[in-house]
Amino acid sequence: MPVGHECFIGKSEIVLKSKHLHIFAHTGLVVCALIYSVVISVSDVTFIFHQYERSATVAGEGGLFSGVQLRHAALERNKRCLLAYLYNRLEQIKKMRWEFGSVLPAEVKFNMCEQEVQWFGRYNKMLANYMRSIGGEGGMDLTQDLKPPKTLYIEVRCLMDHGEFETQDGNIVVLKKNTQHFLLRSECEHLIRQGILEHIVH
Repeated sequence: MPVGHECFIGKSEIVLKSKHLHIFAHTGLVVCALIYSVVISVSDVTFIFHQYERSATVAGEGGLFSGVQLRHAALERNKRCLLAYLYNRLEQIKKMRWEFGSVLPAEVKFNMCEQEVQWFGRYNKMLANYMRSIGGEGGMDLTQDLKPPKTLYIEVRCLMDHGEFETQDGNIVVLKKNTQHFLLRSECEHLIRQGILEHIVH
């Protein structure tokens, strides 16, 4: 079985995708297909490498052995690029849990593969359990006030229709597009991160 230049394709595509401004610009199916193609190419060429290694040792085919070694080194680099890419995606998923809360935007979730969705669920559960274990009886939400607040209440503008929103004191606020409200920062911070509300700064 010939070992051609296609062995180098996976690494280049992964590196290019990892350089995108938003790493979830590609659907989970596209990413899984790319990863699968790299894994298959690594497995195939690793098997061929060991075959040629044995035959080259017996027959003294040094030139052929050098060529296979070069391709094997390229595939090892593919593996490192693939692991770096997957690690970067997981770091972005972890970051989005702190930015968006326990529920990810639909467009982001659509671009995640099944394993990533499961990983997010496990990370979300571990973070929730930890926050309930600190800060007294009610726990502490560490995802609030990622930046030190200047005031407890802020003025916000609704960027889209969101329906009814219940505040901590039991009041119901109807969030309609272009309406403005004066709310506790801690109550609406997640909605601001999700792009539903906009903080009005005078």
